[in-house]
Amino acid sequence: MTSQPWSATSDDTGIVERFVEFGHELRAEGISVGSGDILTFCAAIATLSPSDLRDVYWSGRSTMVTRRDQIPVFDHVFRRFFLDEPDLEPDSEDQVAPAAGIRGVLDIPDSEPRTGEADDENDTTLGFMASDAEIWRHKSFSSCTPEELAALRRIISRVRLTPPRRRSRRRSPSKTTGTPDMRRIARQMMRTQHEPPTLLRTSRKLRPRPLVLILDVSGSMSEYSRNLLQFAYSTRHAAGRVEVFCFGTRLTRITPELDRRRPDDAMELAAARVSDWDGGTRIGACLDEFIRRWGRRGMSRGSLVVICSDGLDRGDPAALASAMERLARLSHRIVWMNPHKGDDPDFQPTTLGMMVAAPFVDSIVSGHNLASLGEFAESLPGWR
Repeated sequence: MTSQPWSATSDDTGIVERFVEFGHELRAEGISVGSGDILTFCAAIATLSPSDLRDVYWSGRSTMVTRRDQIPVFDHVFRRFFLDEPDLEPDSEDQVAPAAGIRGVLDIPDSEPRTGEADDENDTTLGFMASDAEIWRHKSFSSCTPEELAALRRIISRVRLTPPRRRSRRRSPSKTTGTPDMRRIARQMMRTQHEPPTLLRTSRKLRPRPLVLILDVSGSMSEYSRNLLQFAYSTRHAAGRVEVFCFGTRLTRITPELDRRRPDDAMELAAARVSDWDGGTRIGACLDEFIRRWGRRGMSRGSLVVICSDGLDRGDPAALASAMERLARLSHRIVWMNPHKGDDPDFQPTTLGMMVAAPFVDSIVSGHNLASLGEFAESLPGWR
């Protein structure tokens, strides 16, 4: 390609031709860009500033990119075309690989826009260098400003999570592993006039294991509950069978409220549904209600139950111990997400509620920042 670095000194005709040439470059790289897409791109730039690379980038990405896996290709062509950067080798560390299939990770795009204003003129590389998102990953939710929390919620809304899988009773053909499928072998012998058959195998199917999220929205969890609720919304839309409950002094099922396309609408409906937000905490009574109304009827049978709470309980410890014992018998595994655990690998429960529940908990994880939520998402597929 013989394109020159971007310059805003050209006339209007030259700028339009430049944008059309950029569309042709995207088409040459495999992105389906039509003439209508290029016209829409130029119309979007006309309402913004053609000399601002940020406006050019986001106008092009919003009008000519239709799938997530096209974003790395678009970023690569944009760098080469407007910033005159050389082509990278396929194994270069700077090459951004597209997301492969479904993985239990938090997907943070390399081109995440930054909220702060850049003082350096060389900072017009549109976030391709280290962005604030990487710093926010390891910053506790309780220490973030409202602007940072808003940006983190936008990142959490793009979570892609794979729930753990369990072996079902149904079977399916298998090429390498499993037991011999005598029925298929017999049918094959009948078709081939009793010639020596090929060894056919069958194995049990894998199905997503149900996931139940029980979120503490009491006053002691006010610094974390909003972000955990956003995480629950993303999990609900990314995974299979996911049920979400909130509790303070009473238990509230908010799964229907989270079935909204826009996260803000889901958060608003969920907040209106929960009447004891930022109130007291009665963990034992709420878990007992969950078991009686939903758990015994099949919701918790064989499921992974995640309780997000700091363990500060004003209820009866005996009621909490009894509820945890019954829940442990019904569910496949109980995971307790305690933000106070932080990054301490030797964390020991100090609150009364956590000390009572600890013997029935299979794993204690942290959910105090974006990185810990990412680690939790990554570890989920291995909890079979």
